[in-house]
Amino acid sequence: MARIGCLLGMTALGLAVLAIPGCEQPRQSPKSGMTPAPVSGDPQSQAGQIILDGLADPDPQVRANSIEVVVTSRQARFMPRVQRMLHDEAIPVRFLAILAVGDLEYSMAKNDVAQQLNDPNPNIRMAAAYTMMKFGETQHYKVFRDQVTSEDQTVRANAALLLGKCRQKDAVRFLYWTLQRPDSADKVVLQALESIAMQHDERIYRILWSRLISAYADDRLLGIRAMGALGTEQARNAIITMLDDNVVEVRLAAAEQLGKLGEPIGEAKVAEVFDKNLLADMDIESQHRVKVLSALAIGEIGSESLAKYLPQLLRDPSKPVRLAAAKAIIRRTAK
Repeated sequence: MARIGCLLGMTALGLAVLAIPGCEQPRQSPKSGMTPAPVSGDPQSQAGQIILDGLADPDPQVRANSIEVVVTSRQARFMPRVQRMLHDEAIPVRFLAILAVGDLEYSMAKNDVAQQLNDPNPNIRMAAAYTMMKFGETQHYKVFRDQVTSEDQTVRANAALLLGKCRQKDAVRFLYWTLQRPDSADKVVLQALESIAMQHDERIYRILWSRLISAYADDRLLGIRAMGALGTEQARNAIITMLDDNVVEVRLAAAEQLGKLGEPIGEAKVAEVFDKNLLADMDIESQHRVKVLSALAIGEIGSESLAKYLPQLLRDPSKPVRLAAAKAIIRRTAK
């Protein structure tokens, strides 16, 4: 299970952006990441309060993950709070808040975003350009397209992310060019792979398959996620093979992506985490990772038989676990 802790620090809630690489910044101590969870109200109310608390959390990683939950669960009701985060002191949080405005087409914040097109930080300028594109101002496309040549690897990775999210015809060409550059760091390569999959370019399948058969669990996790983004029948079948992986985190990631694709066959793999008490012999960090991935899978599969595990996850001492459970509650309701 080599390197898996580093990976989950970066993408525990499905966060695509590479501006907050958990394996490059000091980790929050377990004590500071664990606080008493809210216990009052129905699950929907609890989920909403957990998200609000996360958006105001002192830890920028928690704030960033909370924004991701708002966007991926399409919860525009939280956007007034996210709008205030356009001026957050943490650059990665600002980056994600700007993207949220575009992805949810929250026009109330358009003028605030436009002001950031001239920000001194290139990541902020790129995010602002992407969001202005979402509002129809396509002339800003070149702002992040041209940054795939940046010598700053985080800027290059974030440019690749935005190329994956946009719908410009030449984006795939720039992504392949970035992928093949010998000076692209691992995080750039990984983001380029996923972004090409996000563009539904089927030529990437073979490269993603090589990730699925890697000896490293984090490579397999990223391969699963990218296959889910690709979304073809061939990709779906490849993900199904990962339900028998010997690493529980990999099995859960496969179950989640299959759930997103409308295939609930990973349900038993999620249930066994709780029914077979797979958490018993794990250290605290491993338990948190598995709980997060379990919650995310439950939200995508959406079955009643798995929903019974969510109340305990909503009350978990870990903030990331509670956020994942809150997202699952909202996703199930949407389904």
